Amino acid sequence: MYEGRRTLRRVPDGWPEERPYELFDVVPQGRVIGAEIRGVDLSRPLDPELREELNRALLEWKVLFFRDAHLTSEEQRAFARHWGELETNPLLAQGSAAEVARFEKGGAATPTFENVWHTDVTFRERPALGAVLQLREVPPFGGDTLWADMAAAYDNLSDEVKARIDDAVAVHDFIPGFARFYGPERLAPLQERFPPVRHPVVRTHPETGRRMLFVNTSFTTHIEGVDRAESDELLGLLVRQAHVPEYQVRFTWRPGSIAFWDNRATQHYAVDDYFPHRRVAERVAIAGDRPR
Repeated sequence: MYEGRRTLRRVPDGWPEERPYELFDVVPQGRVIGAEIRGVDLSRPLDPELREELNRALLEWKVLFFRDAHLTSEEQRAFARHWGELETNPLLAQGSAAEVARFEKGGAATPTFENVWHTDVTFRERPALGAVLQLREVPPFGGDTLWADMAAAYDNLSDEVKARIDDAVAVHDFIPGFARFYGPERLAPLQERFPPVRHPVVRTHPETGRRMLFVNTSFTTHIEGVDRAESDELLGLLVRQAHVPEYQVRFTWRPGSIAFWDNRATQHYAVDDYFPHRRVAERVAIAGDRPR
């Protein structure tokens, strides 16, 4: 970490940054990440032109926010399917369908899966492309979610650190992220289905070509080819990059709000500051590609 001005590029070099959007309004929420989209009815099917323009906004802003959507579970899934096949996750509580993960927090619920920076399901060979999250129950205060732009995080590493990681490979495993909440009797049967996987420490975004950090606290266990002490030291430095406020956007939920994020390019953090009130969310994830 260092003091001083950081490089804050929202888009890759050569990207037409000022190209206007014709089908909706884009209201930036941060310097490099996060925009509210106004003028789109998510309950209706997207025509190809609207889907293409929303995808361009997603690539540029990494996380899109929609107010007053109030989607049914079926409509939420239908919107996500415009970006590909939907994932199921047997490690999470299910909502109204197998593709819907339900998170019930606060009140008498057991605390799980909050207040840690992470990228979803990097323990899969093909981690999620993105996710669509809607809160079904919003606490009277707190419960915000933050996202961090991992391309900005990579841009601001020193040349020496970049040289150490540009061709490095890390191992990801679901056990560290879930062992805090589930006992061996639940986790053991899933180890064959989800064995540890190898991903590049720095992945290249398949659509924008940007280089991005691709390690996280929840699932990355070590970097291959170096001793454990060096791996731990280097991973500690890399995962702390998500903590830099200049790379972040923070979203305060209201009933009916939707967040749609690019899981390839971001990490996120659900803030656990609303107990004893309840916070109920449902997430639909879109299957992704193998990181390269």
